[in-house]
Amino acid sequence: MPSIRLIVGLGNPGEKYIGTRHNAGADLVSALAKQSSVELKPEKKLAGRLGRGTVAGHDLRLMIPDTYMNHSGRAVGLAVKYFQIAPEQVLIAHDELDMPPGASRFKFDGGHGGHNGLRDVILAMGGSKAFWRLRVGIGHPGQAAKVSGWVLSKASKIEQELIDLSIDESLRALPLLLAGDDVKAMTHLHSSDKTKEDL
Repeated sequence: MPSIRLIVGLGNPGEKYIGTRHNAGADLVSALAKQSSVELKPEKKLAGRLGRGTVAGHDLRLMIPDTYMNHSGRAVGLAVKYFQIAPEQVLIAHDELDMPPGASRFKFDGGHGGHNGLRDVILAMGGSKAFWRLRVGIGHPGQAAKVSGWVLSKASKIEQELIDLSIDESLRALPLLLAGDDVKAMTHLHSSDKTKEDL
């Protein structure tokens, strides 16, 4: 399997969305960029903020789309085409309703699970689902009607601490995935889940 060349963090642009649950993927890539001393600069032709640098010994591009979540595919599609990157060389970091705060998972291939950002990315990839995902758990409000308000609001202090911990663990596991050891990377995240009792 080709190595990962592009990591994209999904979210919504603008101050009003900073710290909201839906921006967990963008928060992860921001943390990775800071950790790796990669500066993310606006690239209008690619509809996102982009940076290139060495992450765990690998030459990577990091990106946060400047589009709203539902149009995330525009930025991903432009970057993939411009840099000639195959879908399987892409890792999309995103928030995940079906996992609790404190959990995160790597996954390759699969559907969008109702996530509109992923849905748009799949369309932009020509329908290909064969790309990596890094799912950051944000929990579920319990009712479908409450999902929109849930993802666009900020987590409680305890839940945000758990989300931050899962992002930290994801960044610790990422070098394993980049090195091609996806099983070890996945095992690391499975064994590092945090709960409120851990705080």
